Amino acid sequence: MTFVVEVDVPVPMRDGVALATNVWRPEGPGPFPVLLVRTPYGKDDAGTYGNPKLPDVFALVGAGYAVVAQDVRGTSRSPGTFVPHAHEGSDGVDTLGWLAGQSWCDGAVGMWGGSYMGFTQWQAAVHGPPALRAIAPVMSSADPYGAPWYSAGGALSQDAVLTWGTLSALRNLRRDLADGRGDPSDVRALLTGLSDPRLLHDPLPVAERGVMTRYLPWVSEVLGHPERDAFWTQVAAIDRCGSITVPALHVGGWYDVFIGETVRSYTMMRRHGGSAAARDGQRLLIGPWGHADGADLGTFPDRSFGLDASIKAADVTAAHLRFFDRWVRGRTATPDETHRIRIFVMGIDRWRDEVDWPLPGTRYTDFFLAGGGRANTAAGDGVLTRDAAPVEAVDTFLYDPRRPVPSVGGAVLAAVPGAYPGPADQAAIERREDVLCFTTAVLDRPLEVTGHVTLVLHVSSSAPDTDFTGKLVDVHPDGRAILLCEGVQRARYRRSLTDPEPLEPGTLYELTVDLCVTSNVFLPGHRIRLEVSSSNFPRYDRNTNTGGTIADDGEDDLAVAVNRVHHGPARPSRLVLPVIEPPAAGHPMAATEAEARV
Repeated sequence: MTFVVEVDVPVPMRDGVALATNVWRPEGPGPFPVLLVRTPYGKDDAGTYGNPKLPDVFALVGAGYAVVAQDVRGTSRSPGTFVPHAHEGSDGVDTLGWLAGQSWCDGAVGMWGGSYMGFTQWQAAVHGPPALRAIAPVMSSADPYGAPWYSAGGALSQDAVLTWGTLSALRNLRRDLADGRGDPSDVRALLTGLSDPRLLHDPLPVAERGVMTRYLPWVSEVLGHPERDAFWTQVAAIDRCGSITVPALHVGGWYDVFIGETVRSYTMMRRHGGSAAARDGQRLLIGPWGHADGADLGTFPDRSFGLDASIKAADVTAAHLRFFDRWVRGRTATPDETHRIRIFVMGIDRWRDEVDWPLPGTRYTDFFLAGGGRANTAAGDGVLTRDAAPVEAVDTFLYDPRRPVPSVGGAVLAAVPGAYPGPADQAAIERREDVLCFTTAVLDRPLEVTGHVTLVLHVSSSAPDTDFTGKLVDVHPDGRAILLCEGVQRARYRRSLTDPEPLEPGTLYELTVDLCVTSNVFLPGHRIRLEVSSSNFPRYDRNTNTGGTIADDGEDDLAVAVNRVHHGPARPSRLVLPVIEPPAAGHPMAATEAEARV
């Protein structure tokens, strides 16, 4: 393979700023279809091209595409000031227009890239640029509020905001130092928070992050907009699906911080995309992966999913090429899978192709919370049952924000002390008195759960505001309690993410906790467990229980809440699982059930 590389080509934006851009072209006059990635992480960084989550650039060029990589405004070699999300729509449109005018471009462009590079795709696509034919966001979101900066239940994704904010502030500081500005001692201050996450996350108020906000003022903006207001909706492509006319290849991980929004982007575009091609051309690929480096191998300390589970084994490059050949090149003869969905089903640890999402035939099944009111810890009497709870009972726990339930595994952006992202054993967490555990009997047949998991709770609290968290856990015969998915609901946002309402202390409320999505077969001998508490820190910020502005509350403001979960005939608190019935003979689940009967 022979190709031509042009480095730091200045691409002019409408306001005169020229963004540094690299162009990789197959040798010859062309014209070629183009694949564009716009990144804040450095277009010259080897990680942009060697990341296993992303397609192999050499394979893309070898397949006859020109590949273009651009530093977004204010990063690496592009001038200007980096303000996350602020310029990605207009700068993306201008770049696409410039590409379409080049003699070596045939006028058809696709966009690709992961994490923030996915934001740049969505925010350009919503403007309908003529040259754009398809996008391929990997582990990203069309709604930055919903992921990664906040959550479906309105709590701050503190791990994501402060970890990513520190890294971005550090990059900005290094640019300033190279230009003769900035304080060199601030480098150590930022690195200290990254080397010891406790120093990054524990200090209160959360809003007082002086060095970080000095070099990335946007973090203060995020903390100052806890509701999903205009600050967020103006950059939420998900709210304008009808304006997006291109197909998308969505790639996600069951333990990725973006996974809920990755799936929602797929389903929203399937229903509301602005063209038939956009609606019909959506594709979704999900494996047992997390967002952090190394969390895409399918192997974790407490759970291994096998050699076929890695993102490399999933052949993300081939998936991109099939998708782009069909929608950028317009090769209608290219095999275009009738199955839009490819998922890794945990438990049986196998890849499976599906027609659509939610999976056809999904049966949303209630598992009721029951017991005698002593569900504290896994050794308590909390029961999870398909039968409605026969008697009324109340489980009570104290939520003290000074000693929150620590995040162990799950969809954290980066590792926290003593833990790691992914399917971690929750056994230590389940020994805490402020964690309620509700568990089924031992299963005698496999039960597949694939889709959106919801928790409906009847609750009361002594506080004017508090959180309720939930985790779905697969309890193995050896005692490991492996986390599958999780969520939080901030009580003030129980009705709306835009109009908070305080609680009346002691009053009973029904609230719904979005536990996100998963795909897992609970095997015979296993048990299904639900954990309920009021914190999961630093995955989410600590609710201070005051009803005030949480980001501004300090140590002296913290209040202890007495929180109660009510269940029984009149208060049917329940876990709603998307159960997939084993299909006909020949399907992997049918084989699994047959094996279980032997």
